[in-house]
Amino acid sequence: MLRSLFILLSRSKRIRNWIPKYKLTRRMSRRFVAGETLKEALNVISNLSQKGMKATLDLLGENVEDEESAIRAAEQYKLALDSIQKLDLPSGISVKLTHIGLDLSHEIAFNNLKSIIEKAKEVGRFVRIDMESSQYTDITIEFYDRLRKEFPKTVGIVLQAYLYRTEEDIKRLLKDGPIDVRLCKGAYKEPPEIAFPKKRDVDKNYIHLLEILLDPELLRSGSRTAIATHDPNIIEWAERYTKKRGLKAGWYEYQMLYGIRRDLQDYLTKIGEKVRIYVPYGIEWYPYFMRRLAERPANLFFIIKNLIRP
Repeated sequence: MLRSLFILLSRSKRIRNWIPKYKLTRRMSRRFVAGETLKEALNVISNLSQKGMKATLDLLGENVEDEESAIRAAEQYKLALDSIQKLDLPSGISVKLTHIGLDLSHEIAFNNLKSIIEKAKEVGRFVRIDMESSQYTDITIEFYDRLRKEFPKTVGIVLQAYLYRTEEDIKRLLKDGPIDVRLCKGAYKEPPEIAFPKKRDVDKNYIHLLEILLDPELLRSGSRTAIATHDPNIIEWAERYTKKRGLKAGWYEYQMLYGIRRDLQDYLTKIGEKVRIYVPYGIEWYPYFMRRLAERPANLFFIIKNLIRP
């Protein structure tokens, strides 16, 4: 019930314009958001680097309503790429297609995305195309499929284990060569006609998809897999599986979100696994914050407890 409420709140434009005005809410968001400025996010990435972790810079924003905003977002992504390159930080970026104009037209979004990827190639960085709700799945995969042929070492995609279709999407993409996939469970509310409604079924499918993506022959051919989860049971399974199959460092990595399960982040780093942290920042943090609470409503009580702690 709380999960549905938080997802509903994340979509409310009225509340989105109201809640972020309050200092308390902004303080609460800092559990999951590095800050509202690029400088704050770069400081977080620098600290993570000192702990042996890599990062993905995630400029928050989605569903822009005019072309000027889409172009401005694309320029901000390019600025982020220039900044991490100049500071020699171990980070790439993540891009939401609705942030760069997908709701306006496919052409606007594709042209903006391609210009971002061209900049990433120029500065030797990586772009992960984020996955949004299921209404955007087809076009997101289409964009990735087109661009990976031209920029095979520069672009990757996110796929969601809670969608029934994801196994077929993986197999279809693999027909045209190596893929770079960040596998997550999925953070949007989807109808049971297209997504597993029960957590245990999502978990089971996640492991099934990992068995496909972590196949040694596939990884030797150039594919790469990001295990994006905070679930200790899945991480324990992945540890056993990767050792059993003799997978090499660099063929896969663990990816987690800033502020979530820091204990697991530290543990995996200490045992020598490659760990990458998604570091979100920007003034459009409200929908992202609500989705993090929706994933685990207990996070809300944890944040409040820390805010009132003497």
